[in-house]
Amino acid sequence: MNYCTGGRGGEPDFDLPVDRRGTSSYKWDFRDRVFGREDVLPLWVADMDFRAPPPVLDSIMNRASHGVFGYTAKPDSLYGAVGEWFSQRYGWPVEREWIRSTPGVVPALDLAIEAFTEPGDGVIIQPPVYYPFRDSVRRSGRRLVSNRLLESDGRWSLDLEGLERDCRDSSLLVLCSPHNPVGRVWSREELEAMVEMCADSGVTVFSDEIHADIVFPGAAHVPTASLGSRAEAITVAAYAPSKTFNLAGLQMSLNVIPDPELREAFSRVVDRFHMGMSNVFGIVATEAAYARGGEWLDALLSYLEGSFRLLEERLESVPGVTMTRPEGTFLAWLDCRGLGMDDDSLERFFIEEARLGLNRGSTFGPGGEGHMRMNLACPRNTLREALDRLEEAVRGRQG
Repeated sequence: MNYCTGGRGGEPDFDLPVDRRGTSSYKWDFRDRVFGREDVLPLWVADMDFRAPPPVLDSIMNRASHGVFGYTAKPDSLYGAVGEWFSQRYGWPVEREWIRSTPGVVPALDLAIEAFTEPGDGVIIQPPVYYPFRDSVRRSGRRLVSNRLLESDGRWSLDLEGLERDCRDSSLLVLCSPHNPVGRVWSREELEAMVEMCADSGVTVFSDEIHADIVFPGAAHVPTASLGSRAEAITVAAYAPSKTFNLAGLQMSLNVIPDPELREAFSRVVDRFHMGMSNVFGIVATEAAYARGGEWLDALLSYLEGSFRLLEERLESVPGVTMTRPEGTFLAWLDCRGLGMDDDSLERFFIEEARLGLNRGSTFGPGGEGHMRMNLACPRNTLREALDRLEEAVRGRQG
């Protein structure tokens, strides 16, 4: 079957519109509950409005045709596909025994907090950052430690001086690499400095690398656990096919844990909560994605680059809104401080005047004030419509 081709030479056609309404899509079908109105164009939840790669869809259809969906173990071929992907994409030979699966990266974080900390321990996050990190720490009864990113002319960096101080009284660092929402792909030098500080202080690193494959020319993702023996000894690295191949609804993530003691501690908690079994379709889809999805991903990255170029060009006509092009992720971090609104007013402006459903920047924590997060993983015509709405709303305000 051919589900999403139509470009030249059978390449994926990411301009092809896919109507997601009526599929229980959180992004599209719950607009009224989230934004209070149905006519907003939703560019918020970090999934794509693109069909998954044809090899993935074929694998799901073939498995579905069997008709029996009992308890399913993960085959050797899955681990082989994952290992080959890591070797080819990152130059990092990942051994099968290092991998533990969970239903998602956030559940993996919750399990890591349980495995590597005690109630009252400090857990470091680096805001503005993906807000479930904060929620997981607080709900677990641990102490939230905010190591804020530093900003200079729209570019964000790690506060390594502050991190060294924060590590002295913490047990776990939650790293977002590449970073959501600011779009940084951390350099090898930054990560090496971070690893040394954590290792010296006995801090375990939970490295959320779910956007690792969505990286643009000029940047290169460096797996945290690949940085030598000290990094291996302290790192739990969480990956998933969900962002790369738009498979979030299949609830499959892969946690790479080279150190046997960390792996055993993590596995004990996974087993205690019975979270090691995977969705049958998640298993076959993940294998197909990593085994045969590389060309599709390369085409996606090229398409996303074009979308960010379009966004940059159009923002030149939108006074008060700027963006530094991200090094990774399909998320734009819009700086709207030039509009002169507080966060409540800014959110109302986007919903009621621009009729756009975006993520409010302040929900990502300190440093997110005056920003909005926009998801660009949509057909270009959708993006153009969104930018038309934004430009019209801004100019309407200015008379």
